[in-house]
Amino acid sequence: MTAEPAPPPTPGSRHGGVRSFSDASPAEVRAALIPEEAVEFDRQWRLVMARATEALDLSEVLETLESWRRVARLTVAVGAEAHRGMYRRAAARVAGQDIPADEPLPRTKARLGL
Repeated sequence: MTAEPAPPPTPGSRHGGVRSFSDASPAEVRAALIPEEAVEFDRQWRLVMARATEALDLSEVLETLESWRRVARLTVAVGAEAHRGMYRRAAARVAGQDIPADEPLPRTKARLGL
């Protein structure tokens, strides 16, 4: 019996198996997001796609996708809870007070102007 060869690395992957998302499709990006941000992604994606349809210009679509690729990369690298915690820590610094762990993420992000 012989061992199966290891599959080739997936495009956009880095050493250690953490994907860079540099070539991730919108569906792949969305799948990597925490649920709260997937909702935000959907809203933004539909908005920029509608504008691109009218303007015949994909610039905003590509910029939006690249921005969400960074969020997906960070989310996968640190995990969902650490990702949420990052927002809480940033909001705590801005507000000068602790942010409850059970505060809904949209409210925490609003504290940051996001």
